[in-house]
Amino acid sequence: MKYIDGFRNPAAAEALRRQIAGLGEALGREAAVMEVCGSHTMAIGRYGIRDLLPANVRLISGPGCPVCVTEAGYIDAAIALARRGVILATFGDMMAVPGSASSLSDCRGDGCRIEICYSPAAALKLALGKPGNEVVFLAIGFETTIAPVVSLVDGALRHKAKNLSLLTAFKRIPPALAALLADPEIRIDAFLCPAHVSAVIGAAAYEPFSGRGGVPCVIAGFEPLDILLGIRGVLDQLLRGAAEVDNQYSRVVRPKGNPKAREQIDRFLEPVDAAWRGIGTIPASGYSLREPYAVYDAAKKFAIPVESGTTNPACICGDVIKGKRSPADCALFAESCTPDHAIGPCMVSAEGTCAAYYKYSRVAS
Repeated sequence: MKYIDGFRNPAAAEALRRQIAGLGEALGREAAVMEVCGSHTMAIGRYGIRDLLPANVRLISGPGCPVCVTEAGYIDAAIALARRGVILATFGDMMAVPGSASSLSDCRGDGCRIEICYSPAAALKLALGKPGNEVVFLAIGFETTIAPVVSLVDGALRHKAKNLSLLTAFKRIPPALAALLADPEIRIDAFLCPAHVSAVIGAAAYEPFSGRGGVPCVIAGFEPLDILLGIRGVLDQLLRGAAEVDNQYSRVVRPKGNPKAREQIDRFLEPVDAAWRGIGTIPASGYSLREPYAVYDAAKKFAIPVESGTTNPACICGDVIKGKRSPADCALFAESCTPDHAIGPCMVSAEGTCAAYYKYSRVAS
């Protein structure tokens, strides 16, 4: 705890708050800074970071939650597999994500066989223990979790487990950032880059967004002083008219990331176009299994289409994911949509923007 306490020092936080206030005043205009990590969104809410910032420094939450950006049609495909008698293995935060008409939790209530796993290795153990059953792991996530999830294929090869496959909905962060910057409806002056993802892909992955025509990219950790230092770094670049990659989380993030994780990803996966809830299809923003491993691709193995699906028209999760609107703009927020009865995925996930606002930012009635 002594190490962590150093990143939560109140006096240091106050000093940073004053510095940020001065930089904001010197900037003389609004600065829209998008954090692209659900853990950042939660930490910003938990520590009241928004309340410490000057009025012209605005933090907006981006597509930093892999559960939230998974389209309803993916849930529909998973439910269709379960209704065929396939055993689904999934992380628990997927259970309540709404599909077009129901959720995995509803499906399990109807008798479908859905097992919650706390690690990808549990899915392999499940498949090995039930050789007469097909087991499909719901393989979603950003670069942070892609490597351990895709290691299931390596495990299946070693154990000759032919009854395990992956229904993939992997997402790559850099192409999403490019798509957001190109969207004329969204103003983004800088990115507070995701720490966990950056530990895998490396700080150099953001260099295409730097330089002339780019925006400041600051990689920050999750403690309050990490985040305040990151915001100070963003404002410093904006004042200088710079667009650089500033790796302030060097105690974890290296320029080239995690070589072993990247090698694992490159071995089994190849980039493909991918659909993001609320954003649409982004070129080369996903991963699918390479052809030599297609036998482990559940969509191909079971000829199950993964389509876009439909969403509740009153839910504005799509706009929240893009940073266009705030959860408070939604008529459902904290009324009919709560963590106990989530209508949209941004309220379901522990890293969802709506869940963060519900927990930390609601105005007491």
